[in-house]
Amino acid sequence: MGVRLAQTAADLAACQGLRHACFFQAPGTDADAFDPLCQHVMVGGQGGLAGTFRVMILKNGAALSASYAATAYNLSPLSDYARPVIEVGRFCVAPGALGADVLRLAWGALTGMVDAHGAGLLIGCSSFAGADPVRHAAALALLGSYHRGPAGMIPLQRGGHIVPLVGEVYDRRAALAGLPPLLRSYLGLGGWVSDHAVVDPVMDTVHVFTALCVDDVPPLRARALRALAS
Repeated sequence: MGVRLAQTAADLAACQGLRHACFFQAPGTDADAFDPLCQHVMVGGQGGLAGTFRVMILKNGAALSASYAATAYNLSPLSDYARPVIEVGRFCVAPGALGADVLRLAWGALTGMVDAHGAGLLIGCSSFAGADPVRHAAALALLGSYHRGPAGMIPLQRGGHIVPLVGEVYDRRAALAGLPPLLRSYLGLGGWVSDHAVVDPVMDTVHVFTALCVDDVPPLRARALRALAS
């Protein structure tokens, strides 16, 4: 299994096709206006494309208005952020592929991009499958109780169907199991989330703004990720 960037129109089409199959459970093409602004990472295995995600490199916090996340969250609290920001989106794993292996290689590729661009912050919208927030109540309550970000950096509400991250956490282990694997990885590296989620009826998801300050990654984990990147 290996990782590379999409280089051709056929590569991009393969990424968009896998995205549609994963997000909509049907053949098709998942494409939007952000695709031409992004680099598309392909994780390949013996059976072909095993996973994909896209990254947008932003010069600093002032450039966040061009990001996908800015369509759902008011990112003005991050507008003074001085270092480059990398937005990660559309992460998906092909049916039958080993998600843990795809995730490991994805983090290796991201680490290489972070170092190449001197990025200080990773952001994205972590999605829960299914647009009914009641299905994800325990996991969302867990995020609000234990993983809310710094007050001065948390995005503000922009509109749409807002879901506050509130509620009691009765079974922390079960709530943790309800988190998407990529989001669990972010949190395990020191990441944090906004104080609210947003329902996306088109994608049939509930998503929460997610961020990881590169300097907060534990040194041992950082060394392991750089070993993957190399």
